Amino acid sequence: MKKKIVFVLLTISLILSSFLICNKYFYFIPFKSFTSGDIFFVCTITLGLLIYYIKLDRNPQLVPAAINSEKNKDDNLKNNKPDVSFDDVAGLEEIKEELHEIIDFINNSQKYKKMGATIPKGILFYGPPGTGKTLLAKAVAGETNSSFYYASGSEFVEKYVGVGAKRIRSLFEKAKKNAPSIIFIDEIDAIGSKRNAESNNEKDQTLNQLLVEMDGFNKNSTIVVIGATNRLDLLDEALLRPGRFDRHMFVGNPNVKAREDILRVHTKNKPLDASVKIEEIAKKTHGFSGAQLANIANEAAIIAVRNNKEKIDINDFDAAVERVVAGLEVKNPTVLLKEKKMVAYHEAGHALIGKLLKVDMIQKISIVPRGHALGYVIKFPDEDRYLHTKEELLHKIMVLLGGRVAEEIIFNEITTGAKDDLKKATEIAEQMICDFGMSSLGNISIKEQYVKYNIDKIENEIKKIIDECYKETSNLMENNKEILVDVASFLLEKEIITGEELDEIFNKHNNPIKTATV
Repeated sequence: MKKKIVFVLLTISLILSSFLICNKYFYFIPFKSFTSGDIFFVCTITLGLLIYYIKLDRNPQLVPAAINSEKNKDDNLKNNKPDVSFDDVAGLEEIKEELHEIIDFINNSQKYKKMGATIPKGILFYGPPGTGKTLLAKAVAGETNSSFYYASGSEFVEKYVGVGAKRIRSLFEKAKKNAPSIIFIDEIDAIGSKRNAESNNEKDQTLNQLLVEMDGFNKNSTIVVIGATNRLDLLDEALLRPGRFDRHMFVGNPNVKAREDILRVHTKNKPLDASVKIEEIAKKTHGFSGAQLANIANEAAIIAVRNNKEKIDINDFDAAVERVVAGLEVKNPTVLLKEKKMVAYHEAGHALIGKLLKVDMIQKISIVPRGHALGYVIKFPDEDRYLHTKEELLHKIMVLLGGRVAEEIIFNEITTGAKDDLKKATEIAEQMICDFGMSSLGNISIKEQYVKYNIDKIENEIKKIIDECYKETSNLMENNKEILVDVASFLLEKEIITGEELDEIFNKHNNPIKTATV
């Protein structure tokens, strides 16, 4: 803005001075009131504005401002020592045990130095979001009473050449002055992604500076760099080699025991009703991350306050799980009766196939709209599973197709409600072919870059798997059509079916056909 104002004033001054000079020597307009002193004064102002404009053009203020702001950021990080310890980190016992060695090295470095051992320079946490990577880094700093320097990878990405590298240098200088220190770089893939011919020059310089600092800082300084990323496959090989990030630790979603521990941590300061069984909630939240479990505990407390309760009961936790899984409940839905009936049979179809094939334990079926969904089925496995057979994956596809099959059997037409189901079923079939070697293409794994060369074969295999599952699902549902009608009718009347109520409906029918030949 300042530059524009100076430019306008300079233009006006140039025009005026040119006019006065021409008028003095050529007298094309008879102005006699302007003297030589006036002309000199105007020309002096013009020359001054010109010099000032050139200086503005040569000295942009954005880069120094960015550097100054970085100084302020570093000052804020000085002597930042978290009060978080491993007592605040539930679950992740194997990782905490591994980190105890690092903590002991920082706290009792002399006994390691006597043996000629050096402290690992870097630890890389990788895994899905919300699993506690940042909390672990803070806990390491808290356990060692070290200065903690937090930075996000995006903070080092700038369009001005050299700014990111300067910030890296400044960060490591601060850490050296206040050793022992923990430098934590979150989302490190923002600056540490693989370099290639099309890479951004500034980002490459920033990564090079990080590599130099991790390689070259004083070996006697007790500094540990901890990085965190959701995408290990994107990181440059030079960053992952020993001597930089020596240890790679996968931080995954917690198992049932870890989920129970996490829920106990997040509910220890909350008044719980006797109906709340933490171990039961842990079983219902299969696949949830630590952040989602913390969110469920907080949502349950908010729901209890909203309902003017003194304590948080199991209904509040169930409502919180639904809120996280299915989204916000639509209070005044405008769903047509025909659509409601279709949704009831669609969800009944999912529940029927899931129950017959014992894919998961069904907790609740609902046709109350939540978020974008007009209905949903909440289910969870009876135990944590890490391996799946081919038959189990085919059964999962059949459960996903159950909604569309029910629509076709009852209404002799299909709707758009199966969009997400078809997408998930196709993804499972694609994984079976490309990753797990569970198709007629053989026991091979097709890399992502080669998929496009085999797309016709892969699509034919996907269609073959989906069609076979659809045919078997149709047969299974036709043989148990009475149960389907009973479940859908109950849904239309009550809108919600619990797992116990579903069991009662099944128990009314003596011999449901549970076989599947897929």
